[in-house]
Amino acid sequence: MDRAAKKDAVASLNDVFSNTSVVVVAHYAGLTVAQFQKLRREMKANGATVKVAKNRLAKIALEGTDVASIGNLLKGPTLIAYSDDPVAAPKVAAAFAKDHDKLVILGGAMGTTALNPDGVKALATMPSLDELRAKLIGLVQAPATKLAQLTNAPAGKLARVVQAYADKSAA
Repeated sequence: MDRAAKKDAVASLNDVFSNTSVVVVAHYAGLTVAQFQKLRREMKANGATVKVAKNRLAKIALEGTDVASIGNLLKGPTLIAYSDDPVAAPKVAAAFAKDHDKLVILGGAMGTTALNPDGVKALATMPSLDELRAKLIGLVQAPATKLAQLTNAPAGKLARVVQAYADKSAA
């Protein structure tokens, strides 16, 4: 890799570290190419990305970013998974690590908060941003639905009583 390519790689990684909400670092030694491609597909399907970068270049790119705490995790064959959704990358990484013992989660960072492997797994158990939005909409919508049912119920009862009197007087 020549000097210009290294500068581009560092700039690209610095952009990633500056603009993502969560970063997960893991060892991937022993994964087959097919398994690694499966990991990439699963990450992409969930809105996350996986990169393998030279540790030295990644450490340079970390300088001055919020996630600089992951620098000490970059030893050996490491991959970096990141996403804008705070739970997407940890969720996919934890699920993949459960099925494939060769992927070992070392830790990560969410903003300025450093995460150990248990922290990444705890983050993976949280609902995603879309799930939280759906729950919030459901909570907001439920009272309005109940209110509409309550306001329509007396009118419906009154209509049934009037209809019963009309049927009674017609008979």
